[in-house]
Amino acid sequence: MIEIDDRDLDVLLAEDPGGPVVMPNLLRFRPDGGRESWQRYADALGVAVNARYGLQGEYPGCDGRALAAEDGQAWDTVVLVRYPNRQAFVDVCRDPEYRAVAPLRSEALVETVLQPTAPTGA
Repeated sequence: MIEIDDRDLDVLLAEDPGGPVVMPNLLRFRPDGGRESWQRYADALGVAVNARYGLQGEYPGCDGRALAAEDGQAWDTVVLVRYPNRQAFVDVCRDPEYRAVAPLRSEALVETVLQPTAPTGA
């Protein structure tokens, strides 16, 4: 699944433990220009949307070989994004400026995992 629908966002909010959330984005690009589409998506979002909702790109990483995974389970890129809270993530997804560029994201990806995480206190 590439798209996030409103039901997914409602569940995300209903299960909100409160506080900041770090969202690992595991990305597998389409072989026919996926990286380029992703870059257009990232450039189109720019700093305006990120600043409006308090997003922080914690870590973008790519081109690492998976050490403990079955064949085909390696990801092309892993991006960690910090949001002040789950509501900020939902607000981004529902923002008209974001929705205008979201098709570039879908065009770029063949597979993705978005996993909201909260600190464990450990």
